[in-house]
Amino acid sequence: MSTGKIEIICGNGQGKTAMALGRGIQALTKQKTVIVIQFLKGSQKQEDLDVIKRMEPEMKVFRFEKADRYFADLSEEEKQEERLNIRNGLNYAKKVLTTGECDMLILDEMLGILDLGIVSMEELEGLLACRDEAEVILTGQVLTKELSAIAGRIDRIEHVEVDICES
Repeated sequence: MSTGKIEIICGNGQGKTAMALGRGIQALTKQKTVIVIQFLKGSQKQEDLDVIKRMEPEMKVFRFEKADRYFADLSEEEKQEERLNIRNGLNYAKKVLTTGECDMLILDEMLGILDLGIVSMEELEGLLACRDEAEVILTGQVLTKELSAIAGRIDRIEHVEVDICES
């Protein structure tokens, strides 16, 4: 039986990845191991990835996509290739959970690949069922009712326009 907590960080505001990574850093302070798999970000922003990679081997970060642009900006042919790369990332996530390789698995933009139909809810549920005691954090914009029903915690990040020049 899977006992690890499922946490979701969602919404249209910025900071979902940063919040998930912050949770990962909190886990590191408790001597836990953390694996981060990022989706839909391509290979861009390498400098961001380089900063996170300094925390290895306690926190490992993986991107399986090869394109240097966001998924939405790719041609249909490039998207098809990246879907295969994303599938490789999902297979790796399943291996990590099945073998108990980490205490926390962060699946950054998992909600995005669910929303795009690259993975089905049934496939995601199958992946999450492999978690045993590992905590899993999922990030993305669109949260489905089915996914919210299995979450132990949901944090919603919103962008709020603030008018500071009121008279």
